[in-house]
Amino acid sequence: MTHALVVIDMQNDFCPGGALAVTDGDTIVAGINARMGQAGAVILTQDWHPAAHSSFASQHKGRVPMESVSMPYGPQVLWPDHCVQGSKGAEFHPDLDTIRADLILRKGFRSDIDSYSAFFENDQSTPTGLDGYLRTRGFTELDFAGLATDFCVAWSALDAARLGYRVRVLTSLCRGIDVNGSMAQALDNLRAAGVELV
Repeated sequence: MTHALVVIDMQNDFCPGGALAVTDGDTIVAGINARMGQAGAVILTQDWHPAAHSSFASQHKGRVPMESVSMPYGPQVLWPDHCVQGSKGAEFHPDLDTIRADLILRKGFRSDIDSYSAFFENDQSTPTGLDGYLRTRGFTELDFAGLATDFCVAWSALDAARLGYRVRVLTSLCRGIDVNGSMAQALDNLRAAGVELV
């Protein structure tokens, strides 16, 4: 098979009760598990932040979550502390079928730069290595699911399209945050890049 399923950040902190909960984030787990059997490979990404990550609002005096600041690599939304390395919140949702994963890719582990995309850090130039892995295995088509539609899913899908993959975002198997209109903007960007919204 030439297509892989990339499941973005299905972690406890992004699900109800988590530090950065996405509404109904847990409701897509069963559907994602069912989809795994249709893919030639399954890649799971995992936010994996050090405790004092620069994207955390707690590291910026006087700032609160969901505000934006300027970083050397561009604008950055400040988040609540989440997906801290080794924490319960960083673990995958307990119902996610991690046994099926061919690869688990951790991102966001550099303290001075965030990493929404599964392919590049937020500077849009530092690679994660996922592109090389997929090309070595011969994958040309990628389906994306997970959390959150308007950030890590969208950035990953846009990078995949830019790298030349045929890309589908399985919208029924994604949920978004929608910060200051980010959902509408993300969907517009995906369509403009030729990403298929399924």
